[in-house]
Amino acid sequence: MTTIEPGGQSSGRLWAGRILTALPVLFLLFDVVIHFMKPAVVVTGFEQLGWSASLSVPLAIVELVCLVLYLIPRTSVLGAVLLTGYLGGAVATNLRVGAPLFTNILFPVYVGLFLWGGLYLRDTGLRDVFPVRK
Repeated sequence: MTTIEPGGQSSGRLWAGRILTALPVLFLLFDVVIHFMKPAVVVTGFEQLGWSASLSVPLAIVELVCLVLYLIPRTSVLGAVLLTGYLGGAVATNLRVGAPLFTNILFPVYVGLFLWGGLYLRDTGLRDVFPVRK
């Protein structure tokens, strides 16, 4: 049985949205941490993508700010838009170096789909703006 939350939201949809949100958030938090720590794999990855490893920390800060905005309900749509731009940069970077399509180039797209999908299920206002028609 599905219960209705105070905002007119079904608890099943809300929990599905939370779970769908948790997956990319955990990945992005991991990404932020390793960009701050700069292990050899990050330095090598940056070099292979044509970026200086000195950009690791500034990019981690940008990513963390976007992620925090995404996690705050009042600013979640702004955070999702900013993360979409950040992930678009990752797509462009991987495309530029000729990385494999489904594993590297499209991976940020998959992350973005999970971010927006989770937000769509959690946020009734977003569903009002972009309703799914029957």
